[in-house]
Amino acid sequence: MYSQTLNINEIFHSIQGESSYAGWPCTFIRLAGCGHGCRHCDTAYAEQPGREMNIEEIIERVAEIGAPLVEITGGEPLLQEEVYPLMEKLCNRWKESVLLETGGFLSVAKVDQRVHKIIDLKPPSTGVSDKNNPENIALALKQKDHANRSIELKIVIADREDYLWARELLTGTGLPDACTVMMGVAFGMLEPVSLTNWILEDRLNVRMQLQMHKYIWPPDMRGV
Repeated sequence: MYSQTLNINEIFHSIQGESSYAGWPCTFIRLAGCGHGCRHCDTAYAEQPGREMNIEEIIERVAEIGAPLVEITGGEPLLQEEVYPLMEKLCNRWKESVLLETGGFLSVAKVDQRVHKIIDLKPPSTGVSDKNNPENIALALKQKDHANRSIELKIVIADREDYLWARELLTGTGLPDACTVMMGVAFGMLEPVSLTNWILEDRLNVRMQLQMHKYIWPPDMRGV
């Protein structure tokens, strides 16, 4: 049916560990490839070549698993042009239960509007904060007066410098008024209580989160 193929690192069944959908069972489609070189990346293995699968095979596998949500992630999933027809086909079948998690380096402007987009904003500790795509911030801000908000932002904080950077960005742009902003700690690098106290002290309008899957399973375990 669908001739396009994608380089797939893994497809697995787990729970949503992050985002506003945290805790829900989900089928993850992890695409191979990234190349942005974030420090403390927890999915560096996705840089390795994966398995070529066509869209029909991917959809069949998602259907077999039968989870209520499906998420496309990476690596950096938007590097593969064929991800766009994949998202369209997934939305045609699973409607509003399709998520995309992207590193935020590439614009999400071309992504199907039915997809819920979870965009990472990279703080200074990653070494690539200068690569955050400003168009994604602009697209998130445009949601302010819309009832249907399909973009949320996620910031993983490793230290106080990261937090101050995020606070300045959020208060300077008004992003928390336009979309959900999730803020959590880089596992093993910052104690959750520290970030929680900073958020409360500053009355920051964000949603605190933990990487739930890293507390349930070993933090370096794949396929969860």
